[in-house]
Amino acid sequence: MVPTRWRKKPVEIVALQYDGTNANQIVNWIEGSRPDGFVPAYTDDQGELHIATLEGDMHVSIGDHVIRGVQGEFYPCKPDIFAATYDRVG
Repeated sequence: MVPTRWRKKPVEIVALQYDGTNANQIVNWIEGSRPDGFVPAYTDDQGELHIATLEGDMHVSIGDHVIRGVQGEFYPCKPDIFAATYDRVG
């Protein structure tokens, strides 16, 4: 089998950029999307933002975008990757 080329399908996502002051807004947004009571986002004792992802808990750095994916999952994305991958809609 040989490698073949693929192109990512165009999908729309929803995202919030973490600026260091809006952790509560992001936590509330994520928790409001989870009616099952699971708490996928939290701030630690130092006020750092973390998100429970499919790959485990991930730290969200200032400047990262928190993305809600096509299946309702949440994950952080570095600003340079976000800029190279997404264009604003509307």
